[in-house]
Amino acid sequence: MSDLKGLPPPRPIPLKDRAALVFVERAQVDVIDGAFVAIDAEGVRTHIPLGGIACLLLEPGVRVSHAAVALAARAGTLLVWVGEGAVRLYSAGRPGGERADKLLWQAQIALDEAARLRVVRRMYEMRFKDAAPQRRSVDQLRGIEGVRVRETYKLLARQHGVDWKGRDYDVADWGGGDLPNRCLSAATACIHGLCEAAVLTAGYSPAIGFLHTGKALSFVYDIADLWKLETVVPEAFRIAGLAQRGKLHMNEERAVRQACRDSFRRSGLLSKIIPQIEEVLDAGELPRPPPPPEAAGPAFADPEEGP
Repeated sequence: MSDLKGLPPPRPIPLKDRAALVFVERAQVDVIDGAFVAIDAEGVRTHIPLGGIACLLLEPGVRVSHAAVALAARAGTLLVWVGEGAVRLYSAGRPGGERADKLLWQAQIALDEAARLRVVRRMYEMRFKDAAPQRRSVDQLRGIEGVRVRETYKLLARQHGVDWKGRDYDVADWGGGDLPNRCLSAATACIHGLCEAAVLTAGYSPAIGFLHTGKALSFVYDIADLWKLETVVPEAFRIAGLAQRGKLHMNEERAVRQACRDSFRRSGLLSKIIPQIEEVLDAGELPRPPPPPEAAGPAFADPEEGP
C-alpha cells in the first residue's frame, strides 16, 4: 500500500471537498501517535487522511481497533464492512450528525401516501429527465422504472459488446454470477457505500425509503438509483466488455472500483448528493420541523452554514 499523506483535520470538512472512497484489505486499522493508519502483514504503515475521506470500505482480512472506530466517528467518515471486491455490504458505522428532526421529517413524508407519491414522481423525473406518467401509483411507477432500466442495460451491453443475459445474481453466491453481473454488483456496492455515507451524515435514515421499502438500505437505494445509470452502470459494462475481449489486465472487480472512483470525480457526485436528498424530500411538500437548539449539524456540512 502506498502512503497517503496528511492527518485528519480537527473537525470534519465538507463532503464536496472529500475523496470519495478508500478500500482497505488484509490490514490492521489503528490509531498510532494520533494518526489513522493501516498496517499490513509486513508491518508497513499506510497513513490515511481520514477527515478527507467520505467512506472507508473494509474488505476481508481487516481488523479495526476501538480507537480507530472512535476517530472515524469524530472525523465524520463512514466505515463500511464489505465482502471481497465490495460485492456485499455487511455492516456500517455511524459518521455523525446526531439529530432527529430530519429523520422525523423523512418518516412523516414516507407515511403520507400523497407526499410519498410526490417524492417518487420527483425521483422519476430526476432519474430519467422526463416527466413521470400521470395517475400512476408508486407500484406502477416502480414497474415502469424497471422496464426502462432493463432497456438501458441492454443498450449498454450492445454498445460495449457484452454478452448480456439479464440481471441475475444470488446474494448467497456472488461469485456464481456471470462476468457482467459481477461487474454490476461491484459497481453498485461502490455507489451504495457513497450514498449511505451521504444519507447518514445528512441526518436521515437509510431504511426509510419511498420507491424502495422494507430493507435496511431502502433510502440508500432510492438515492443511488438517481445516479447509477449515468455513473457506475456504464463503467461496469465497459469493464465487462474489455474483460470479455481479453483486453483487461487486472481483476475485473478491482477495475470496476477504480472506474467508479474516477466516475465519481468526473461527475462531481460528492458535491451533489446531499443537496439532491433535500430536493427529493422537498417534493413531498410537507414543512420541515425546526431543529432543536442543541442539534448537531451533519458531519459533512460547511461550518458557515450552521446546523
